[in-house]
Amino acid sequence: MRVVIAEDSVLLREGLARLLADGGVEVVAQVGDGPGLVAAVDAYRPDLAVVDVRMPPTHTDEGLRAALELRRRHPQTGVLVLSQYIETRYSAQLLEGGAAGVGYLLKDRVADVAEFADALARVAAGGTALDPEVVGQLLGAGRHARGLATLTPREREVLALMAEGRSNAGIAAALVVSDGAVEKHVASIFGKLGLPPSEGDNRRVLAVLRFLSR
Repeated sequence: MRVVIAEDSVLLREGLARLLADGGVEVVAQVGDGPGLVAAVDAYRPDLAVVDVRMPPTHTDEGLRAALELRRRHPQTGVLVLSQYIETRYSAQLLEGGAAGVGYLLKDRVADVAEFADALARVAAGGTALDPEVVGQLLGAGRHARGLATLTPREREVLALMAEGRSNAGIAAALVVSDGAVEKHVASIFGKLGLPPSEGDNRRVLAVLRFLSR
């Protein structure tokens, strides 16, 4: 896997690069701002870009805007956004258009090396990796309280794991239930939320998140 890192904190950037290199990932470029990120992806065409949301000069949404530009110019490159803050509107913007390969994690998740590595691989392969806290805010936003209220507690657990990007097998392992039980829960969730069934984990994640964030 070939990765570009965009992070204005030199300490965190170098730490990420070392962590990825130790895991066998090739870091082809490290940059500290949005224009540098776009230029690096143009030049190296990596499998994945790891992007901080807040970068110079204003430290507001430069990283996000650069990530959105990357998705327009290089849809085959996965984008994993790292942030210190839970801002669900960023997730919604990144998911617009339906392109695969999106992740949004809080920086604290980097401390769990196995979880972070799994998220990197999933996004680079065209999947989705969303932070559980971001998913929790989407679920609790109240925009679809009527539809969500019809879900059982177990179905809400399945929905949250689905929105994080977990496969049926991953959900079954997390909840210690059978794959068949998960399939029934997923079918029930789609029915109650009025969503058409979809083939493939990434498309169903996008469908759920669009429903929750619109």
